[in-house]
Amino acid sequence: MKNNDILRRIRFTFNFSDSKMIALFALAGHPVTRTQISEWLKKDDDPACKNCSDIQLAAFLNGLINDKRGEREGPQPKPEQRLNNNITFRKLKIALNLQDEDILKILQLAALPMSKHELSAFFRKPDHKNYRSCKDQILRNFLQGLQIQYRPDIQPEAEFKWK
Repeated sequence: MKNNDILRRIRFTFNFSDSKMIALFALAGHPVTRTQISEWLKKDDDPACKNCSDIQLAAFLNGLINDKRGEREGPQPKPEQRLNNNITFRKLKIALNLQDEDILKILQLAALPMSKHELSAFFRKPDHKNYRSCKDQILRNFLQGLQIQYRPDIQPEAEFKWK
């Protein structure tokens, strides 16, 4: 998934204002401007849209963790240079203090049933024999499930069905 799309979905799910987004970046020691936030949140086909880098999204997710769970003792973690769906998924799991059962329920809300063993493969180290790469569809469904859980008043777009 594109970093901008992830940022837009998280912002919408938790109804974050521009000020809150700026504060989340600041919690991770990564100051940003309102203009930068605006450029990242624009639709992809907008000429003013700028790409959110992996470092910037990682800093945002670190700030979200600090906001939801509190800053950890000692030095703060540095944002990753390269992000993938597995790292993004793990950071969201940590920020929201989710257990495997919670994640499975969220995925069920998005109509994506999954076993606990399949889920645990996403959170293993890449060199583990049972590691599995998290595809865009899994992360997209997880974010949609979060939206259903945290914003039940707003229904996600209905799937297009062929007639």
